[in-house]
Amino acid sequence: MENNGFEGNLTSQSATSDFSALAFVINSLLGEISTATLVQVMGVTQAGTLDPVGFVDILPLVNQWDGNNVGMPHGTLYNCAYFRLQGGTDAIIMDPKIGDIGIAVFADHDISTVQITKKHANPGSHSRFSMADGLYIGGVLNGVPTQYIQYNAAGITLHSPAKVFIDAPELVVTAPKVSITGDTAFTGKVTANGKDIAQSHKHIGVTTGSGQTGEVV
Repeated sequence: MENNGFEGNLTSQSATSDFSALAFVINSLLGEISTATLVQVMGVTQAGTLDPVGFVDILPLVNQWDGNNVGMPHGTLYNCAYFRLQGGTDAIIMDPKIGDIGIAVFADHDISTVQITKKHANPGSHSRFSMADGLYIGGVLNGVPTQYIQYNAAGITLHSPAKVFIDAPELVVTAPKVSITGDTAFTGKVTANGKDIAQSHKHIGVTTGSGQTGEVV
């Protein structure tokens, strides 16, 4: 039977020589070591809310081989921590979504106790290189986004099909030119060169009739 270069651990040749038997043992041991693979997100605990980093359920997409070269799918791996770009209390909150394809890596020891306590600890068991100790790093092989920050030679584009909220005690924009297209609404005081131009400002040089007022004071 043609196997295209791939075989399961136990084959008809495994017991024909000492070398073949040793190769079977080595391949069996290597088969228990999980390193990294492509996975699909099947579930996620967070959905873009302002919360601590959550967990995902992931399904390895690359099947296993059995001894007859028949593909054997993996089961879902539950409650795996995922990566967020965060330093201290500064973060970009962009949680995984169901259906995402990404990379999972697997720890060389049981990380369950550290995941629970978030402190230095001994391994939770004696397992090694287990898929149960998976960490979801992020998306690859995914489609065209509809909400994004784009960097290219033309500059930086921030695009959203919905509202963009900026919440800060002060917003400073420094640019030689600022263009706003569309209806513009302001709430609160609007100043230019330190002068109120929206609500309680006054003008100098006021005259009756058809004349124009002077500059803002």
